Amino acid sequence: MSSMPAFDWRARLVDYTHLLRLQRPIGALLLLWPTLWALWLAAAGWPGWRLLAIFTAGVWLTRSAGCAINDYADRGFDRHIARTRERPLAVGRIHPAEALALFALLMLGALAVAWPLGPAVLRLALPGLLLAAIYPFTKRVTQLPQAWLGVAFSWGIPMAYAAVRGQVDWGEAGTLMLANGLWVIAFDTLYAMVDRDDDVRVGVKSTAILFGRADRLVVGLCHLGCLLVLAALGWREQLRWPFYAGLAIAALLAARQQRLIKNREPAECFSAFLDNNRFGAVIFAGLVLALV
Repeated sequence: MSSMPAFDWRARLVDYTHLLRLQRPIGALLLLWPTLWALWLAAAGWPGWRLLAIFTAGVWLTRSAGCAINDYADRGFDRHIARTRERPLAVGRIHPAEALALFALLMLGALAVAWPLGPAVLRLALPGLLLAAIYPFTKRVTQLPQAWLGVAFSWGIPMAYAAVRGQVDWGEAGTLMLANGLWVIAFDTLYAMVDRDDDVRVGVKSTAILFGRADRLVVGLCHLGCLLVLAALGWREQLRWPFYAGLAIAALLAARQQRLIKNREPAECFSAFLDNNRFGAVIFAGLVLALV
């Protein structure tokens, strides 16, 4: 009589790692940079280790939760797309119920991390959860899911203001959210350009499909809009010259991305997407130096 194969915990942990993209931190970093921009602006400098640790942990937890719910929503599409067909949910190595359970656990973890920050922050936590949960399903109903993602990826900004000041200055926070939203549309359009042909075939909607041959122009305009809004915010807040130096370097990085995607090759579009980590980092570096 043959025995049942032993449950392989190591293989399951690898699958969970891939589901939550722990091996690919780019998404967490792209979510982290605008949150750090907000923390430093709200605090007019160093926000303290406590807030830095709480928001960094919250970013990683919510991003991982977002990956779980995204793969749950897209499991029927992913198996038909070259880049995603080996994801654990797409091939059946993880059950959909497990992904939902992980999403819930990670969101509860993010709520627990934010709990010490008080009611002003917690009141913003539920809308943030809903934004993350709904985003994957927007790809079925609108050609602008990247705009929804822009709001979801910006929700740490008002939470940072609430944590530092006890209330949200929506004028300042809203301006920063606008800048970040434009940046998100730029980099997630680059990401969508990688899968555009497969997405058209399976019926997934995206700005890469909507913009068509104007994709490079729109990405460039969104990068430019982001930098101009940040420059206006810096002028209003009387930030010192290192902030503008960071914006100038970010502009050069955006120009480099335009060269990378000149021929719209998927690998080059993905490289341009990854390069946005440096875009966010140099803006943050300039802001830190401006507020020293």
